[in-house]
Amino acid sequence: MAKKILVAIDDSENAIRAVEFVANTFTTDNRITLFNVVQDTATMCEMNSPELTPYFISQQSSFCLLEEKKKDLVTKALQKSKTILTDAGFEEKNITIKAEIKKSGVARDIIKEAQSDYNIIVMGKRGVSGIKDFLLGSISQKVFNLAKDVSVLFVN
Repeated sequence: MAKKILVAIDDSENAIRAVEFVANTFTTDNRITLFNVVQDTATMCEMNSPELTPYFISQQSSFCLLEEKKKDLVTKALQKSKTILTDAGFEEKNITIKAEIKKSGVARDIIKEAQSDYNIIVMGKRGVSGIKDFLLGSISQKVFNLAKDVSVLFVN
C-alpha cells in the first residue's frame, strides 16, 4: 500500500542525501511531497521607513540580493530532488513540490504539514557538534520533539 512521505527540503547536501535515501529505499508507488519552508524576507526588502538604522538601509540591497540567491538555490535543490526521484522510477504524478511561507517556525510548519495525513517525515540531519546542537537546537531536533502522530526518519 502506497504511503505519503513528506521530505523536508532546503538547499543543503543533507537534504539531497535524504532525497537519495528515499529514492533508493522506498518503493516507487509511494507519494512524495518535497516540502520547503520559505523565510518571509520580502517585506524587509521593501521596507522604507525612517526608523530603520542607517546601517541596515546601506546594506538592504546586499541583503536582498543574498535572499534572491538563496531562493534560487532552494528552487534548484527542489528540481534536483524531483529529478533524483524520477530517475529512480517514481512517477511525476506522485511527486509534489510544495513551498510555504514560514508561519510558526520551520519545525512547527513541517509538523503542521505532516499532520495532513502523511505517514512519515524524512529529513537530513545537520552535521553539527553535539554541544552546538544542544545549545542552539536544530530543525531536525525540534521536528523530532514536536512529532507526536507521525514517524520521523533522519538521514545522515
